[in-house]
Amino acid sequence: MDGHPPVEGILARSDSAGVATLTLNRPEARNALSTDLMASLQAELDAIAADGTIRVVVIAANGPAFCAGHDLREIRGLSGRRSHEKLFAQCSKLMLSIMNLPQPVIARVHATATAAGCQLVATCDLAIAGRSARFATPGVNIGLFCSTPMVAASRNLPRKKMMEMLLLGEMIDAEDAATAGLVNRAVADENLDQEVAAWCETIASKSPLTLRIGKKAFYRQLELPVEDAYRYAGEAMVENMLARDAEEGIDAFLEKRAPRWTGE
Repeated sequence: MDGHPPVEGILARSDSAGVATLTLNRPEARNALSTDLMASLQAELDAIAADGTIRVVVIAANGPAFCAGHDLREIRGLSGRRSHEKLFAQCSKLMLSIMNLPQPVIARVHATATAAGCQLVATCDLAIAGRSARFATPGVNIGLFCSTPMVAASRNLPRKKMMEMLLLGEMIDAEDAATAGLVNRAVADENLDQEVAAWCETIASKSPLTLRIGKKAFYRQLELPVEDAYRYAGEAMVENMLARDAEEGIDAFLEKRAPRWTGE
């Protein structure tokens, strides 16, 4: 955990029925990703990665924004190349930890997600947004191109749409974000919690071993040439097929009953 203990109050965690909800709690700063908040998120993700009782993770937020990106006041207080490099290395590690987490991660998005906040949404495996949500990579407006946010966002969005967001720095609405692929769906604000809970319940009912193998394989094969991707995916399928949960799942299907997962 890099020696960073969670900072009391800025991140809340609640667990229920195999779902861990991590709630950004810097409402006065529009949940900007300060180094302390990123460290707290990192610590919780590291703990969850080793916790076999957690099946799904939800990242949510309190206050008037989902996440406003990096804390610009904190950034202006940095001096020298090394301190800036350390900040963005910390952020990159956090985003990669979400991708590498064995459990699926769902972003529950309300209000605005901008810059690194948009990056956070794009990094999560799934994202559900309220229809009033807005998204932007507006760094160009303040002379700071959203280069690190575009790494995650450009792996979700078509190139032209991504460049539109990067070069214009303007907000897009939740419906546009869903159409472009930044979020899975836009729902009525009052139904946001219900929709997230339904997805969590469905995912939590699956074999955790199968989800772990599949999530890892999904991200790994994306970066490989197609022949290597098939080779790697084939190996993942063999690993999955030889697992006890695959035998149980097939038997349950043939016997028309609910499977009893063991995680093996």
